[in-house]
Amino acid sequence: MLRSILDFAAEHAAWLVVGSVLSLIVGLVLVPLLILRIPTDYFVYKRRHVLATTGSHPLVHVVLTGAKNLLGAVFLVAGLALLVLPGQGLITLFTGLLIMNYPGKFEFERWLVRRPHVLPALNWLRARYGRQPLLAPPDRG
Repeated sequence: MLRSILDFAAEHAAWLVVGSVLSLIVGLVLVPLLILRIPTDYFVYKRRHVLATTGSHPLVHVVLTGAKNLLGAVFLVAGLALLVLPGQGLITLFTGLLIMNYPGKFEFERWLVRRPHVLPALNWLRARYGRQPLLAPPDRG
């Protein structure tokens, strides 16, 4: 098993480097931008807010949602691979999970924000760019 993973890594080293660099860029650029866009009261509610529709054609919504989920799936699979290969496996894995739409995603996000150092880190980033802090989700419910 380990031998086949090492053979795969040797054969696809260039692609693995590109994927690792892309996941680093996403981790350093895209994720902070998305954190800054989260509404202050996002985690307070029991259910996720439904964003207002832009009035675009339903097909555009379906295509964009599909593209977003496909991108999230790519990051998820890459994150799983990077757990055993060189790279930022956990960051890439969590990025994929946060990009995709799936049942229970909002509960997962709230669970993640309840971890001891996550909300303070998010609020530190928001304060650094002049945004109001995120409100803590209730303990349960």
